[in-house]
Amino acid sequence: MARMSDDAAPPDSLLPYDVWAEEALRDVAIRALESVAANGLPGEHHFYLTFRTDHPGTTVPGHLKARYPDEITIVLQHQFEDLRIDREAQRFEVTLYFGGVPSRLSVPFGALTMFHDPHVRFGLRFPVTGVEPPTFDDATPAEEPAAEEAPPAEAAPPPQGQVVSLDAFRRKPAKEV
Repeated sequence: MARMSDDAAPPDSLLPYDVWAEEALRDVAIRALESVAANGLPGEHHFYLTFRTDHPGTTVPGHLKARYPDEITIVLQHQFEDLRIDREAQRFEVTLYFGGVPSRLSVPFGALTMFHDPHVRFGLRFPVTGVEPPTFDDATPAEEPAAEEAPPAEAAPPPQGQVVSLDAFRRKPAKEV
C-alpha cells in the first residue's frame, strides 16, 4: 500500500475544479446584481464593480474608454438606472451618470475582475477571461503614473454613478529611511 507524502505534488485533475469554482463565485456577483435589478439596493448595500474595458463585447462611451482604456471601477448606489442582467448573453447593462450625463454600459460577465459590497465587507476577485495580459519590455522601464491627491478625510463620498479612483485608498508601501 503506497502512502502519499505531504511533499508530493497532487496529480493533475481530469475535472476542471478551478473553472467550476470561478464560475460559482462569479455567479454570487451575478445573483447580487439580479437581486438589485429586481428589488433595488437593500439598506446601506452598494457595489463596487471593476471590469476590463478592453474585454471583447464591453461597451462603454468613448470618453470613458479613452480615460480608462484597460479597466474601470463603477459604483452602484444612488444614481444608476435600468440595471439589466442577461444570463443568456452573459452580460449586464446599466445606465450611470458621468458629469450629469447618462451613459449606458454593457459588460460581459467575463470582463468582471472585482465585486465588492463595502457595507458588509464582502468582496470577490476574478481572473480575466478573453483578454490577453499586457506584455512589458524589460529593457524599457514603465513610466509611473502621476500620483493623485488624496481626498480630504472629511469629504463626503462622491455621488453614485461617477468613476472613482481607488488609488487614494490603496495602501502605500513604507518608504525606506
